[in-house]
Amino acid sequence: MEITAAMVKQLREQTNAGMMDCKRALTEAQGDLQRAVELLREKGLSSAAKKASRVAAEGIVEAYIHGGGRIGVLLEINSETDFVAKNADFRSFVHDVAMHIAAAAPQYVRREDVAAEIIAHEREILRVQTLNEGKPEKIVDQIVEGRVDKFFKEVCLLEQPFVKNPDMTIEQLLKEKIAQIGENLSIRRFARFVVGEGIEKSNSNFADEVFSIARG
Repeated sequence: MEITAAMVKQLREQTNAGMMDCKRALTEAQGDLQRAVELLREKGLSSAAKKASRVAAEGIVEAYIHGGGRIGVLLEINSETDFVAKNADFRSFVHDVAMHIAAAAPQYVRREDVAAEIIAHEREILRVQTLNEGKPEKIVDQIVEGRVDKFFKEVCLLEQPFVKNPDMTIEQLLKEKIAQIGENLSIRRFARFVVGEGIEKSNSNFADEVFSIARG
């Protein structure tokens, strides 16, 4: 099948890949656009894996405020060079991740960041919960490990579904961005703040309080 310039242009607009890469992918896919997209993604993720060992010590700290100032996020994402740190695509990516943190409330970047004692405590709670459900003893450990894995997916940023595209995780989004930009990128750390979080709030009725003061 003949690969036309229009086909290459369409694939390039869809993937941001180089012109020759698009042409090769279309040729390999025999003109099937969707398959060509998949081929480019596969090659891009493979390339991203190779870049992951390189040191990323530049980057930016993003501040994101949501809900009229009720939720705030500080996020550091690193790149290899200051040049990429100033790139519009990189900055847009950082902003999207900060927005995701505000919405999804992860507690850790990756599962390796979760302290061993926290994992042990969670595993024990899940084990008791599973036994209380009446599950057979021989499969309890298997069920517990599955639930611990689910726990990681809920609290670890890299394993959460991206709020703007739940079909991919933040880790997959990161790898795609590495492939697109051509440098290693690393989500290093974040802090999420919620107004009033951790403060014990009084349940007293304000009207009753005012009335009692008025009565002396």
